[in-house]
Amino acid sequence: MRNNKAALAALLATGLLWNCGAAVKRGAAAVTGGDVNRGAAEIPKYGCGACHVIPGIPGARGLVGPTLAGVGSRLYVGGVLPNEAQNLVRWIQDPHSVKETTAMPNVGVTQKDATDIAAYLYSVR
Repeated sequence: MRNNKAALAALLATGLLWNCGAAVKRGAAAVTGGDVNRGAAEIPKYGCGACHVIPGIPGARGLVGPTLAGVGSRLYVGGVLPNEAQNLVRWIQDPHSVKETTAMPNVGVTQKDATDIAAYLYSVR
């Protein structure tokens, strides 16, 4: 899994994978252990689009938090954690455990759902 992660990170950094949707989805699933399609289905259930713009999610046009386009190419999650799958999952589940002052609420995302959401977020530009 570590080799998959390094390879995906390198390709995401170059931007070469953005036009290869299926390959990106497989890579995101391999890195996170999540299900990209399930993640896309879970995002609206937790209301993420009320605060964030999220490509590919109907109605996700919120302007409270940052756009989630290109999350996979960012250096940090929440501005404090290195951008690694387990850190993104942790942030999605309990952002206040990472950064007490964040405006992002804890909306009760389960471990499985956070893993799937992370997979989806790593798959979108």
